[in-house]
Amino acid sequence: MRKLKVGMFLFPELTILDFTGPYECFVKASCFEVLVIGETTDPIKAEGGLTVQPNIAMADCPQLDILFVPGGRGINTLLTNQAVLGFLRNQAAGARYITAVCTGSLVLAAAGLLQGYKATTHWRSLDLLEMFGVETVTERIVRDRNRITGGGITAGIDFGLSLIALIGGAEMAKTIQLQLEYAPAPPFNAGSPKTAGIPVLQKVKEDTRFMKETRTKIIRQLLQDQASSLPLS
Repeated sequence: MRKLKVGMFLFPELTILDFTGPYECFVKASCFEVLVIGETTDPIKAEGGLTVQPNIAMADCPQLDILFVPGGRGINTLLTNQAVLGFLRNQAAGARYITAVCTGSLVLAAAGLLQGYKATTHWRSLDLLEMFGVETVTERIVRDRNRITGGGITAGIDFGLSLIALIGGAEMAKTIQLQLEYAPAPPFNAGSPKTAGIPVLQKVKEDTRFMKETRTKIIRQLLQDQASSLPLS
């Protein structure tokens, strides 16, 4: 079986687990060849300062079979980065699957790649995804034809295993799950806004309020600019 090229696009201030969760799954899968892509091959600082380095620049990237975008604070810049959005559109035209985890879904939406598809993202950004006209689904993994999106951050491992099962079969995915000893047993039942309790939920909303307001303004302006550029009928 030909290995499918998985292209994982990185950018400054990405959420590292959005990337490393799926990456750890993909590099163990014999059905995948993993390419780590950036605008350039210069080192990139993720949220918190950890440095990662792409191994291929987007200008040199071959046609991908699977396009993947993680999320993070840095998507605020990507939402209006026409070079990156153009790269994603060009790759998506020839890709078998277009995918994202967490707020990477917002980048796909900004590139126009989720129009007419159901998708998910981090719970804090579901309403932002809806601003693009996307029908959102509150699930860990959402597949709609060849669009596959994952929820917030830790859902990246579920996403990675699900994609492996789709391409390489369930037995391959189960084997990798065991290698990862992925058997979630969190110490608290606070991983969802439905179960975290009001004080925790309010604290998270307050801690992310400025980010949410800033991102909302960016998306609102982006949509206004797109609307104003449409030809008059």
